[in-house]
Amino acid sequence: MPDAIIQPRRGRNSPRLGPVAVLAAADPDVRLLRGALGFSADEGRPLHISRLYTTSDRHPRICLAGPLVGAPYAVMLAETLIAWGARQIVFLGWCGALSKPVEIGDMVLPTSALIDEGTSRHYLPDIQESFPSALLVEHLSDICTSDGLVIHKGPVWTTDAPFRETRDKVLACQSRGALAVEMEASGLFSVGAFRRADVAAVLVVSDDLSDLSWRAGFKDPRFASGREAACNVIGKLCTKLMNL
Repeated sequence: MPDAIIQPRRGRNSPRLGPVAVLAAADPDVRLLRGALGFSADEGRPLHISRLYTTSDRHPRICLAGPLVGAPYAVMLAETLIAWGARQIVFLGWCGALSKPVEIGDMVLPTSALIDEGTSRHYLPDIQESFPSALLVEHLSDICTSDGLVIHKGPVWTTDAPFRETRDKVLACQSRGALAVEMEASGLFSVGAFRRADVAAVLVVSDDLSDLSWRAGFKDPRFASGREAACNVIGKLCTKLMNL
């Protein structure tokens, strides 16, 4: 945009990416996705403080990047990938349950994200809630349903401060219908709207705050199974997008 002094650009040595990019927050999920998307033989290249994988034996026009944490850094990665050619971005992250039907290991497909992070304000200054691509959410939902997976669709709460998820904030977000809390979705949805790129997220429930106490599920077998299922769903989505 002409008002920004620093623009995301493709440099002389930047790869020319295909239309689909996958972002993963956690390094274990990057490893799972490398297998699911056919990047096992690709050692990747540095991208900021993440790694970018571009040579898939299964999906030649798809890239994978991660790990990452927080909206500011997730948006910086997304800006770079969009400048290099990506037009559809799918994010895989972890979240904490805020709603009783949502259990550890389940998948959450955000239909919106309540903005409680600072990055979105620089893209959508007057908006309190950002939204993913409805079409990508529909594709993901159809794949999950076909695979018989438990999914929850609805709003999520995106925060910059995981150690300031206070009782009052949790109750306020529950009153707005938030199913889960995480750190990246609203920023990614905001930059997608600003750059006219399609963005969606798949979140796996790693912990539970729904009763105003914290229950960790990082070692729960359901969480490991949910992450594997989410990676398979994203693999199927990439195949579908390439065949459209």
